[in-house]
Amino acid sequence: MAEKGELRFGRHCPLLLIHAVLLTLLLAVAGAFDYADALAKSLLYFEAQRSGRLPYNQRVTWRDHSGLTDGLEQGVDLVGGYYDAGDHVKFGLPMAFTVTMLSWSVIEYAEQIDHAGELEHALDAIKWGTDYFVKAHTSPNVLWAEVGDGDTDHYCWQRPEDMTTSRRAYKVDENNPGSDLAGETAAAMAAASIVFRKSNPHYAHLLLHHAQQLFEFGDRYRGEYDRSVEVVKSYYGSVSGYKDELLWAALWLHRATDSEFYLNYAIDKAHCFGGVGWAMTEFSWDVKYAGLQVMASQLLMKAKHKTHGHILELYRSKAEYYICSCLDMNNGTDVERTPGGLLYVRQWNNMQYVSSAAFLLTVYSDLISSSNKKLQCPGGLVDHEEILAFAKFQADYILGSNPMNMSYLVGYGPNYPRRVHHRGASIVSYREYRGFIGCTQGYDNWYGRPEPNPNVVTGALVGGPDCQDNFLDQRGNYMQTEACTYNTAPLVGVFARLMQLERPIQELGRGRSFPLLASYKKK
Repeated sequence: MAEKGELRFGRHCPLLLIHAVLLTLLLAVAGAFDYADALAKSLLYFEAQRSGRLPYNQRVTWRDHSGLTDGLEQGVDLVGGYYDAGDHVKFGLPMAFTVTMLSWSVIEYAEQIDHAGELEHALDAIKWGTDYFVKAHTSPNVLWAEVGDGDTDHYCWQRPEDMTTSRRAYKVDENNPGSDLAGETAAAMAAASIVFRKSNPHYAHLLLHHAQQLFEFGDRYRGEYDRSVEVVKSYYGSVSGYKDELLWAALWLHRATDSEFYLNYAIDKAHCFGGVGWAMTEFSWDVKYAGLQVMASQLLMKAKHKTHGHILELYRSKAEYYICSCLDMNNGTDVERTPGGLLYVRQWNNMQYVSSAAFLLTVYSDLISSSNKKLQCPGGLVDHEEILAFAKFQADYILGSNPMNMSYLVGYGPNYPRRVHHRGASIVSYREYRGFIGCTQGYDNWYGRPEPNPNVVTGALVGGPDCQDNFLDQRGNYMQTEACTYNTAPLVGVFARLMQLERPIQELGRGRSFPLLASYKKK
């Protein structure tokens, strides 16, 4: 872990800044993207990632039932949930983060999602995950963490319907703790309980009950889950530890229950758990600090929290560190950018950090707009319009406004990745050919084909370009062409919010110029 004050991993591209691009040129394509269509495609992606017995209204028709014996060896029903990416392991931590972000998107932007006619699909995407979590939480202090393992899974290239790889399940419990996993799953179920509060109150109550038990379990028996489930270390190791997840869960449970107990937890442990100590330049399935700091900032809007104002202000200062870093206004401790202006955190699956940043920027823009304030960065004052404009810039880059003229959201626009690193998509559909395809047969007959995938993983956000905006659409280029559920989940909220723009973003400032936005692109 890096020195306190900033958490960075991997190598970054050189930072070369130029203030030469006018706002009107940068956003000349304003209004050119159909955010409602992007939103609909994003939600469709989660149906492609479903494990278990598919429902009658399944829209991704090249998929079929899979993983129907998951948990059988251990005597527990673990059928369902999501495959995290292009493989067939069900990893609990990224799956829970995916559901948390889907739920947060609906909580913030339900009206816009409903207006697009996509609310039911959003609820279905959340419930497919939470139904699995209810199954996986078999007793108060037992949570099943993973089904399958990455090593045996990566040895094979098969459709999920043909799986011959290990489906062994792994759990955390009192003797083998996993506070980070328990905390994130509690956050997901608490957030989802808010989503279902009106439409399905009984289900919301069930989710909240599980969330409270999981939080207590994670807090009482503390430890990183990758020490208890060692097979996950090479894939989703807990680099940030578990303290961020416990704070994150506490804030979600406070939002779901309005209980002072959970707020006091986040206040009392703000210092010792790093909530007001860590200043971040990424937000991800592993590192939750920036997200929980934005959530704590939202509480400052409520007068009843004035007694905790001092600590909440400290949380907000760290949230603003993250926002200012994304905006390149943090005097040197900023998130890198590609020459085309894309936020760049690291080489492998960089788009996950872009989508999560775009979401937090969007939420924070709305927050300071509602409070009629501006953001004070070390580099100057920023208003909510500029923050939203930058979030839009990142979203537009994803949708095709980039040097490659490539939509990194699969299925959107005329030019998108056709050779996504995805087992099911790269092999003939089970619905078309029900003959068995063996473990290595997929590698022999399908993996190396130069042709596009026979099936389109619509709505998948692939890993994206390198630090120079270059992208190679090859199935074996998994750092760039593999997609993950947690890449797409934050985009649901971003696209929903951008749909609300009734006029070009240039007009948001009523004719003002935005000096900040002139530095979007770097050479």
